[in-house]
Amino acid sequence: MIIGIDLGTTNSLVACFKENGPEIIPNRLGKNLTPSVVSIDEEGQVYVGETAKERGLLYPDSCASVFKRDMGSNKEYRLSGKKYRPEELSSLVLRALKEDAESYLGEEVTEAVISVPAYFNDSRRRATKRAGELAGLKVERIISEPTAAAIAYGLYQDAPETKFLVFDLGGGTFDVSILELFENILEVRAVAGDNYLGGEDFTTVIEDLFYDNFPKIDRDALDEKTRRHVHKQAELCKISLGNHSSHTMQCKIGDEMYEYILDDKKYEKSCEELLEKLKQPVKRSLSDAHIRLSEIDKVVLVGGSTKSPMIHKFVGKLFHKMPYTNINPDEAVALGAAIQGAMKERNAAIKEVILTDVCPFTLGTEVVREWENDQVEYGVFCPIIDRNTVIPASRTETLYTVKDNQDKIRVNVLQGESRFAANNLSLGELMIEVPKAKAGEESVNVTYTYDINSILEVEVKVNSTEVVTKQLFINNNDVNMTEEEIKERFETLSYLKIHPREREENKLLLLQGERLYEENIGERRNYIERALHHYERALDTYDQAKIEDAKREFKKFLEEFEEF
Repeated sequence: MIIGIDLGTTNSLVACFKENGPEIIPNRLGKNLTPSVVSIDEEGQVYVGETAKERGLLYPDSCASVFKRDMGSNKEYRLSGKKYRPEELSSLVLRALKEDAESYLGEEVTEAVISVPAYFNDSRRRATKRAGELAGLKVERIISEPTAAAIAYGLYQDAPETKFLVFDLGGGTFDVSILELFENILEVRAVAGDNYLGGEDFTTVIEDLFYDNFPKIDRDALDEKTRRHVHKQAELCKISLGNHSSHTMQCKIGDEMYEYILDDKKYEKSCEELLEKLKQPVKRSLSDAHIRLSEIDKVVLVGGSTKSPMIHKFVGKLFHKMPYTNINPDEAVALGAAIQGAMKERNAAIKEVILTDVCPFTLGTEVVREWENDQVEYGVFCPIIDRNTVIPASRTETLYTVKDNQDKIRVNVLQGESRFAANNLSLGELMIEVPKAKAGEESVNVTYTYDINSILEVEVKVNSTEVVTKQLFINNNDVNMTEEEIKERFETLSYLKIHPREREENKLLLLQGERLYEENIGERRNYIERALHHYERALDTYDQAKIEDAKREFKKFLEEFEEF
């Protein structure tokens, strides 16, 4: 079976397709959402998800989160003295989801469809594919998140023709996709987005308001543990404001407790700049698709951050219609990825749909432009595949020598929208040897091929000799990994052991208790200590009946204490 995975910035999910349709696979704690957080202790024990998140509040130097934003880059995270790339940390999350799926399905899982933001470039997509390989998965397809969500929403619509706008606001990224369902064809018309705009930024607004309210707190002087504590309280405040008109944020810094009351009106006012930033990709996608706002039949909300009433109101006002939310925004992408997996398997239970996607960025090369008045302009961008071209796509451009006796042509592979090459992103370059001749007599055909997994192949053919050079490109060649390096890193990561499923909940409850003990003082701290001691004694008996009773009791105690 091919599983579908939504590898998110804040949370990740895994789903499968069964007789009755797609369904979310619960994790080892019985929950659908697995926080995209990894913690590794000194002994190489890996904690993923909620347990890692709790552990990070106590041992911040052993924990990493929001690493999806750095996929495809050279950034490294140091956990318990060892360095890990973003794709390696992502592979640990994927491995945990793979194990959860295997436990749920009762069979080995080796193949997956993994979703990425529509605006992820080549390097980020290839890094995601490597993460899957490092987790022991064959990645059957990399699918854009809004496209996956549209599959989940659009596959069984009664209307044969529908235009969707998918508004996908996750924890760390924002995507807009316009799709059209026509009979059995689901066509992506345009995509736009921002890889650095998401729910985390709305949490940061609350953090900033808190620190601004207490100017005596030196934010830069706080240790990592305290900063994580404030961030967690800001996150809880954001969630609470979704259901209440105000929230009292409590943060223990040093020996002092700080209380900050925030109401929804002040919060919304403080988010105006972020809300304005959300409009830009919407306008761009409509322009690229040549579709008017009034032609959009449904606006689909995807991503956990769209559950905020503030975002609901913003979207309703922007599109003059209520957004479509009949599928949990947290789960739509994973369900769509599972459906895509079933399509690849040609599952008989699924309705046959032809799916098209688009290239999110313009791809081209650097050229010298000669104008009619004999003026020469260097460093000009020559588009070869325009953004929002339906993929897979292949386009060819012929380039000529510009100097007498020129013996090389440089093909600078670029990605971006600027007229000037220097303002675009260079994915790499090829140096092609050509026979010496007069300017303009030698030429090369440059062919860009962009596949359904959004991986770019560049082929250059010297027309006079018919010598062909091919190469795959990603952003920053120094983060590319050879097959040998992937195999070596896979073996290294295999030594890390994911925390056992059967002990996960016990460890999580103990970590929650330890965190509450550190956050409180006086009699409240004594209460927590006694409860922790009672639970630990029950665990030491190895008596399953006693442990289950103690677990229920301690869990209830923690829930009541958190609410108090």
